Amino acid sequence: MATATDVRRIARGLPHAVEIDSDGFDFRVGNKGFIWSYPERRPGRSRVIRTDIAVLYVGDEAEKQALLLGEPDVFSAPPGWDGWPYVLLRLEEVDVTRLRELITDAWRMRAPAGLPEDA
Repeated sequence: MATATDVRRIARGLPHAVEIDSDGFDFRVGNKGFIWSYPERRPGRSRVIRTDIAVLYVGDEAEKQALLLGEPDVFSAPPGWDGWPYVLLRLEEVDVTRLRELITDAWRMRAPAGLPEDA
């Protein structure tokens, strides 16, 4: 079971990753987000930052659909996210090894071309 602490540790270890000040976690590389806390919105209520659920950049719709269909207990997408290359990741449903893979892949897709992975 992964946690927000694991997200921070992994993301902070990636070259040129920057954590944006927030109520949860919010990581970017080259000014592009690759993983952040889910800002849950419910009608008639204030937004709640969920650190047990991450928004993860996945690159494209094909990858998004593969994750959603292949692991529906792990990944989801709220209504209105059609066409957006993001999924919700339930941290409690992945181990740290898998989380590291997911975060690193998201970082690679968002990092500027030519950025070394071992800075």
